[in-house]
Amino acid sequence: MGLRTARRTIKNDEDYVKPHCFTINFTYYGNRHCSTGTVYSKELPYAYDALAPQVSEETLRFHHDKHYVGYVNKLNELILDTPYAQQPLEDIVVSADGAIFNNAAQMWNHEFFFDELSPKAQTRPTGALLKAIDADFGSFEQFKAQMEKAAVGLFGSGWAWLAEDKSGKLAIVTEQNAGNPMCHGMKPLMCFDVLAGKNWWKWQKVLPLFF
Repeated sequence: MGLRTARRTIKNDEDYVKPHCFTINFTYYGNRHCSTGTVYSKELPYAYDALAPQVSEETLRFHHDKHYVGYVNKLNELILDTPYAQQPLEDIVVSADGAIFNNAAQMWNHEFFFDELSPKAQTRPTGALLKAIDADFGSFEQFKAQMEKAAVGLFGSGWAWLAEDKSGKLAIVTEQNAGNPMCHGMKPLMCFDVLAGKNWWKWQKVLPLFF
């Protein structure tokens, strides 16, 4: 399974944005399926306690082992003996609806989200990404303020995305529930999970720390 850079003009690690307590890796997966027609959950690329104290081990275990793994298991049940069983995960996300879409998109979104986090900290992007943010948002500081406002202001559960449209322009997109900007022909670059329900109060305290 290979990795591709999510923005065509981002070519190396110097173009990745790394906020105060996390590294953001702008990559996404292609061909997330196997020949047996089963999708598999991924382990975190770091220890459960690696993001503490900003994200506790308890919160990360709950988020990965219960939410994410639950979506993977349910998706396998739903696509069994259907044409979706042999499709890449991205294709399922953009073509399915109902329960299959919800679980496929949540699986994709969570993998993207977990893989963009790292305990290695950097304060701002560089290179092509910083130029694009400056051009489309005015400055990195203005982008941070707009993204935080969008994420914290999203009602209920959902996702706040930085995405690139077909013209190459960056935009902040908020989606409720399992929404993904790929469904609108956009390319995801970064996302923040807005979690409601159990552990909501802990997660709401975490969101501003990303910025």
